[in-house]
Amino acid sequence: MKIKFLIGVIVLSLLTVAAIKISPKLFHKKYNLILVSIDGLQAKHLHEYGYSLNTTPNLDSFIDKSTLFTNTVSPSSWTVPTHMSVFTSMYPSEHKVVNKFSDYDMKAQKGTISNLKKLSPNAMTLAEILKKQGFVTGGFTGDAGVGPQFGFSQGFDTYYEPTGTFGGFDGSIPRAVDWLKQNKNKQFFLFLHGYDVHGQHAPAGGFDYRYVSKPYNGKYTGSPTEQGQLREDGLAGKSLNLSPEDVAFWRAIYDEKINRTDAEFKNFMDQINNMKLLDNTIIIVMSDHGTEFYEHNRFDHGHTLYGELVDVLFAIHKPGQTKGQRINELVSTLDIVPTALDLLGIKNPVPEQTKGADLTPVFDGKSVAHSVFSETDYRLYTFKRSYQTPDGWKFILTLENGNKELYNLNDDPKEQNNLISTIPQKGYELEQVLRKHIDDTSGQRTDSQLGCSPVYNGQCKQ
Repeated sequence: MKIKFLIGVIVLSLLTVAAIKISPKLFHKKYNLILVSIDGLQAKHLHEYGYSLNTTPNLDSFIDKSTLFTNTVSPSSWTVPTHMSVFTSMYPSEHKVVNKFSDYDMKAQKGTISNLKKLSPNAMTLAEILKKQGFVTGGFTGDAGVGPQFGFSQGFDTYYEPTGTFGGFDGSIPRAVDWLKQNKNKQFFLFLHGYDVHGQHAPAGGFDYRYVSKPYNGKYTGSPTEQGQLREDGLAGKSLNLSPEDVAFWRAIYDEKINRTDAEFKNFMDQINNMKLLDNTIIIVMSDHGTEFYEHNRFDHGHTLYGELVDVLFAIHKPGQTKGQRINELVSTLDIVPTALDLLGIKNPVPEQTKGADLTPVFDGKSVAHSVFSETDYRLYTFKRSYQTPDGWKFILTLENGNKELYNLNDDPKEQNNLISTIPQKGYELEQVLRKHIDDTSGQRTDSQLGCSPVYNGQCKQ
């Protein structure tokens, strides 16, 4: 009897060890989750993505002990729809929060603010899912495109927005840290957001032009007003007439913002360390979209789906992780919800809603590459959809005029050589996949839907 009992114990022990080796996700501690969003950060401007300047030593240090997804594409190219897609794992045309207003009367100069509960009442956000699981939830933001009026506060016990707009981490981090100090002994979800690198944000003390090649004799100072005018001129179809020196200046301003953001990130991580939260907290750092600096003769974001706008930062640090891992496979920030839930040991309550993929198999050495769709209906100026494949092909369709673009990103990563006339069969194949996605989500757009839907004050005046 004793021998049989001992054999049974040994077999059970071996099965347990095998289960741990095969599927470590079966054994979860009560981890916390922190999601950090650096609004408007173009991946190609980061040192870890090959950029020449080392503007982000602190972010690099975090990445060196994290899993970095170097080929991550955003589901849209500006703040409002992208963050809602990250929160819901739904495409913009599914959650329908695609512009500031769901309808807008230009004559009356007023409209109905897009709100998730009104547009997609059955959609659940990550914060709502975690709150139902007993997490305390706090969001600390720079307002504007992630304001509570759109539905971003759904599921949060505390949701901070500054009195102004386009606030930076200097406002959101101190409040987030105070909240963490009060809740660090509970299981928590923290969303931290800042507009520090955004075109409409400038440092409180002004720029010091640390990366500007001197002398710069152009007319620009780097102000949000100048940046906004370049954006509007581009949308109006005007030629921006920027010299190479002007473009270099604007990139230098952007690099300064990134460098200043990196210092804020260090401040936050130092506080996390001081509170001894690294051993039980999953930290995801992302950017929602990039920013164009004349790569396709325009400025700002939202108006296209080229790489400078949809290639984004995405890194995950797991508790106890000491070595970095670089994953070069194509993924999306739509994947954040299912991946975070799996890491937390939570069964996804809305699998039919979730369009992203669970990326946790990558930690077992498995492939997670998948095709990615992106969409923008930016301010009703344009309706664009794109389809990108893991082997480096990208197809872009402009719905209002039928314009088609085909790029081989392996040979042409900057998307300068449209191959649609050269390889029409390849374009046709990708277009059929993209059109099925359109049929499944947004449907076909028409010229009659073009117009103007403002985001900033003073826009869309008759």
